[in-house]
This record gives sequence, C-alpha cells and structure tokens, in this order.
Amino acid sequence: MVNRRFTAFDCMIYAALLLVGLATLLPFMYVISVSLTPYSEVMRNGGFVLLPKAISFEAYKQLFDRPIMPKAFGVTFVLSTLGTLLNLVLTLLMAYPLSRKKLPARTALLLFVVFTMLFSGGLIPTYLIVKSTYLLNTMWAMIIPSLIWAFNILVMKTFLEGLPEELFESARMDGAGEGTMLLRLVVPLSVPSIITIGLFYMVGHWNQFFLGVLYIQDQDLYPLQLVVRNILISATQMEANVEVTLPTATLQMAAVVSASLPIVLVYPFFQKHLTKGMLLGSIKG
Repeated sequence: MVNRRFTAFDCMIYAALLLVGLATLLPFMYVISVSLTPYSEVMRNGGFVLLPKAISFEAYKQLFDRPIMPKAFGVTFVLSTLGTLLNLVLTLLMAYPLSRKKLPARTALLLFVVFTMLFSGGLIPTYLIVKSTYLLNTMWAMIIPSLIWAFNILVMKTFLEGLPEELFESARMDGAGEGTMLLRLVVPLSVPSIITIGLFYMVGHWNQFFLGVLYIQDQDLYPLQLVVRNILISATQMEANVEVTLPTATLQMAAVVSASLPIVLVYPFFQKHLTKGMLLGSIKG
C-alpha cells in the first residue's frame, strides 16, 4: 500500500513538472514558429502558429537587410566581451581582499558593499556624472556605470573564503606575494565561480537596454536590444496602417529570436560550470 501511494505521488509530481515544462516551452515554440512562417499563413491562423506548415526566412532577410542590425550585433558583441572582461577583473580584485579575514576594516568595507545593494546614487546624479565625464554617446557609458555588481562580489568572496588557508600559507612560505597568489593560485582554483559570474555579466551586457536609452543618441552605437525594441515599435505602427503589407508579426518574432539565440546557444556549454559555481559560491547563512 505504501509503494502504491508513493508511485501515485510520483506520477502527480511528474505530471505537474510536465505541465510546467510545456507552459515554459510553448511561448518559445510560438515565437520561433511565427518567425519561420510565411506571413499569409500566420494571418490565416489568426496570428497563432505552433507548428509551421511551410518555412520561410523572409522575415530574417528583411531584418538583416537593415544596416543597423549588423551594427547593433557588433556593438553588443564588443560590449559583452569587453564589459565582461573588465567586470571579472575588477570583481576578482575586490572580492579577493575581502575574502581575507585579516584585511583591515574588512567589516566596514563589506557593509559598504551591502549598502550599495540597498541604496543607489539615483538616476539623475548618475546621469550628471556620466555627462560631466564626457561618456555620453560612447560605448563606455554602457560599461563603466555597471562595472561591479555587489551581489557578484559577495558570491565570489564567499567562494574564495572556501579555499583552504593552508594553500595560502604554503605559498607565503615559498615567497609568493599577494599578486602571485592571486594569479597562480586563486584564479586557477576559481574557474567555476569565474565562469558563473562571467555568464551573469555577459547576459546583462547582451540584454543591455536601459543604459542605451539613457546615454546613447548615435544610432551606430545602439545596442542590439534597443534596436530590437525600435523594430517592435515600428512594426506595430506599420501594422496599424492597413495599406502596409509588410510581415510585421513575423518581423517582430524574427527580431526576438535573433537577439536571444546567441545566449541560448552559449548557455548549454557553461551550464555545468554555472551550477557548480553557484553551489560553491552560494552565500552561507
């Protein structure tokens, strides 16, 4: 009797997980299907297509025929690579000393980091600082204001605190300084945590939108998400005009897929390191 109840309970759990999985998967299938479906078929189905009967890449062709799309991909690629590299370097340089318990004023510095998670300088003061430092309308305006995330510092610090202290003592006995220990000891041992935090930073830069709206006026420097947003708005405006026959729905979905696909393709390669890094660097209670 106990085994039957357990089996029934398992079936309920699996059924619930299956429903949640379908609810999560269906929107992705819808977006991809509409982007690959001829516009006439989308209209015949009332705008809802889950499995396309015919495949067309016309929406992607129209999307990438716009010169601004390759430029936006280039800007976002540079922003993601350069920004993530600087993020990781500065985060590691700050997390490492904070992980050393003998650091003077360590508690005060940790409180300062936590304080920035609760309170920010405000939108207007930040804008005035960016303007006064001549960063407006440059790519640096989307990198420097978010160089370090306090949460990532705490995750990295907690991970580094878990490294055996005997390793550092042995390195000091061999004459290694803090810089040598950081480069030759800490970095190799922190690869899972570095990959995890790097992925957080990279996704944040790839999805960068708000800072682009605030600080960028030159269309050649628009990040990808800002260009996609403009395409969605313009396509909606076209759809309101009955005389326009452009495939607005498929164009919108093609823009969403194009902006999301690189991150979706990259994530599976880092999933193992992401899970391991989060477990090892989780904040202890």
